[in-house]
Amino acid sequence: MTDAAAAPTTLITQALKDSLNVWSEPQVSHPVDHSDLRKWAIAVYWPDVPPKLFWDEAYARTTKYKGIIAPREFNPFAWPAIRPADRAPKPAKRAVGERSMNGGQTETYGVHIRPGDVITSRTAVVKMEERVGKLGLTLYKSTEVRWTNQKGEFVRSRVSISIIY
Repeated sequence: MTDAAAAPTTLITQALKDSLNVWSEPQVSHPVDHSDLRKWAIAVYWPDVPPKLFWDEAYARTTKYKGIIAPREFNPFAWPAIRPADRAPKPAKRAVGERSMNGGQTETYGVHIRPGDVITSRTAVVKMEERVGKLGLTLYKSTEVRWTNQKGEFVRSRVSISIIY
C-alpha cells in the first residue's frame, strides 16, 4: 500500500485537461478496393464462405444495399504502408497513475463502407472521471476514434475506456 502523504490528489494533469475534446489531425485511408473487402470477409468468416454481400457484386446489387458493402468490423487502416516508430519500453517500477487496464469499448455504426470510399479517422479524449476504489485513486478516461467517409458521412466510432491507477 502506498503512503497516504505520497498519494496524488488527482491523476488529471493539466496536459490531459487541455487535451479534452481536442481532435487529432486526420488520418486518411487509401481508397477501399473490392479486393480489400473480399479478403477481409474471407479472413473473418474462415473456414466458412463469407456472405455474398461482401464479395459478389451481381448478388449485392439485388439487395437493399444495391452493391457490395464492407463487413462492419472492416478496418481500412489495418495494414499501413508506413508503421509508426516503436514506443520506448516503460520502466519496470511504475508510479501511481502509470498502471492501466482496458475498461471496455463501445462501437457505434453509421453508413456502410463501400468500394471506392476513402475513410478519415480522428481521435480525441472525450471524457475523464476520477473515483476512489479498491486500487486507490482511479481515472476513467474515454477516448473516441471517429470515422467519416469522403462525403463527410459518419461511418463508425469506437469509445474506449482506459482505467488508470
